[in-house]
Amino acid sequence: MSEHHPAAWDTGVGPWCPAGPGQATSARPERPRGDVAPERPRPAPRRALYLLPNLITLSSVFCGFDAIRLSASARSDDDLRRAALLILVAMLADTLDGRVARMTRTESAFGVQLDSLADLVSFGVAPALLVYQWSLHRLGLAGVLGGSVFAACGAIRLARFNVLSMGEAGGPPSPARYIVGLPVTGAAGILIAIVMTRRGAGGQLGGAPAVLATTLLVSMLMVSTLRFRSFKDLRPGPRTLLAIALALGSSALLSVRWGPALVLAWGLGVYVLLGVVESLWRLPALRRGAPAALEARGARAARAGGGEERP
Repeated sequence: MSEHHPAAWDTGVGPWCPAGPGQATSARPERPRGDVAPERPRPAPRRALYLLPNLITLSSVFCGFDAIRLSASARSDDDLRRAALLILVAMLADTLDGRVARMTRTESAFGVQLDSLADLVSFGVAPALLVYQWSLHRLGLAGVLGGSVFAACGAIRLARFNVLSMGEAGGPPSPARYIVGLPVTGAAGILIAIVMTRRGAGGQLGGAPAVLATTLLVSMLMVSTLRFRSFKDLRPGPRTLLAIALALGSSALLSVRWGPALVLAWGLGVYVLLGVVESLWRLPALRRGAPAALEARGARAARAGGGEERP
């Protein structure tokens, strides 16, 4: 057996690879006794919260995809109604993911972009195909163009929202009182309401030319500069309570008289009409160029909340 120089043990080389005379040792020095190896930092539990709103957003993509599948292979009005219900569930998820992100303080630029892409599938392509399979196919090429215009305007609406919502720091926008252009969820809701109210109106609704005109109208409203209320500044008060009471009362009356399917069409119709009337009411003041502060405030509102519900 070969003898080992005692220095080999002190240098940390160890008995199995002794350091001979003149050899340089590259082994790490031994850790002093009593020292505890530092623990690796564990991932903060808060990081897992970022997955929650994104998973809700992806659930709306699933509903939109399934609605597209049902619409493409529909053999009866029941299949189309189920597709419309799936888009309604996607709307609920789209509203919920933004609320969850704000409650858990997990808003991010990634979530905003993901939400916009999900909205294009669930509220741009799915409603366009649904209304085409339901009525617009009777018009031939005009029906194809009508559905395509709706999907294209939804894509433009969401792209404009992404541009206006991102500030200099690239973070998510702050809530604004008004939204520039009709939200894509509202436009999709109008088409869904038309499909779902056909049976509630005794089959009188759903003429292909009227459906095409409505589709083109809501498409133009999406890419317009009209300002629609976001209802993010609602505060408890006499006016707010009165408006809520009127909305609930009229909805209950419509539900009892013609069925619950008409409630969605009624609510969205009033919302669109309110936005158009308020925008036209401000038009003379903007033409006179009187308040420059109003224009600046409108620009800030566009940058802060020029789009959908999620941010």
